[in-house]
Amino acid sequence: MSSETTVESFKAYNDKMLYRRVGNSGLWVSAISFGTWVNFGIEVAGQTAKDLVEACLAAGINFFDTAESYQDGASEITLGNIFKELKTPRSDIVVSSKIFWGGADRKNLKANDVGCSRKHIVEGTNAVLARLQMEYVDILYLHRRDPHTPLEETVRAMNHIIDQGKAFYWGTSEWGADDIREAQLIAEKLGLIGPIVEQPQYSLVARKRFEVEYRSLFDRCGLGSTVWSPLGGGVLTGKYNHVSRDALPADTRMTLDRLSWLTPLVLDGSQSGIPFLELQKRMQQLAELAKELDCSQGQLALAWVLSNKDVSTAIVGARNLNQLFENLGALNVVSKVDDAVKEKIEKIMQNKPEAAMDMTRRNERGGL
Repeated sequence: MSSETTVESFKAYNDKMLYRRVGNSGLWVSAISFGTWVNFGIEVAGQTAKDLVEACLAAGINFFDTAESYQDGASEITLGNIFKELKTPRSDIVVSSKIFWGGADRKNLKANDVGCSRKHIVEGTNAVLARLQMEYVDILYLHRRDPHTPLEETVRAMNHIIDQGKAFYWGTSEWGADDIREAQLIAEKLGLIGPIVEQPQYSLVARKRFEVEYRSLFDRCGLGSTVWSPLGGGVLTGKYNHVSRDALPADTRMTLDRLSWLTPLVLDGSQSGIPFLELQKRMQQLAELAKELDCSQGQLALAWVLSNKDVSTAIVGARNLNQLFENLGALNVVSKVDDAVKEKIEKIMQNKPEAAMDMTRRNERGGL
């Protein structure tokens, strides 16, 4: 893709976009979705942010994910302003946000400005909707499990939000499988709505929780998943394949001061269990396989995630149109990720967790 490529170019992916149900719900989301975590609303703002959202819509992306804590609410404000400026029909998009860490002015948070209490859930949701300039979100997540709030209080509060028409569904993000199941059982006992979806990290370098811990929730409970960081914090794109650990490329998330915690997680083996030099070797082999398949390393890694039947959608971020266009190219690769290719990937990565899932696809339909 050239630097001259415009939003118009993304229409080529509209007919290729896949749509999947979120678990056992009736909600359909695009297999690739747009997230606003790292820098949307700060470094990515103004016309660039507008172009990205407009390109997503042109390509058939209908799911947009944000959170009260992303850029202290700036992501929600920016996203809401763009939808309003574009006059996007609300029924055309699926928008989610997350409650837990607090929103604006997070340096001066008070005791009840965080967590999953009824008070923060209600007040936090009202603040989310005000920033988004929307009457409701489609999915409201609880961004973490709150150990200080009884789970029944949390379940009742989320149902209050749904009953008020401020969210259609609720889910969890980075919750343990036992807590998710307990919330579902409480909801069943009380005749209420339980969480339908989890938003976990999942990629070729972060597999065990998704493939092992959540296994029974996918199989027995029909839980949906909207996975984040499907490119492993950027390590799976190939940008770190041939660099020194102490001389990382400029203008990447690994060099952002506010994300300094991410660098050791991704590059020092804390996330993948693979030391940096060994990780580089495996990434270089993955790049060779991608070359054989006539795609980029990042597209292959993202297509591998999309080939998983339990992934409702993979959330990608982008700083510019080139990155977004590159990610959408994974749609051309998914059909190539057959059993033989998966076997080659497993031999390269050598990190398949025990009791790993069957990677066949289900619950999918083509462009609408």
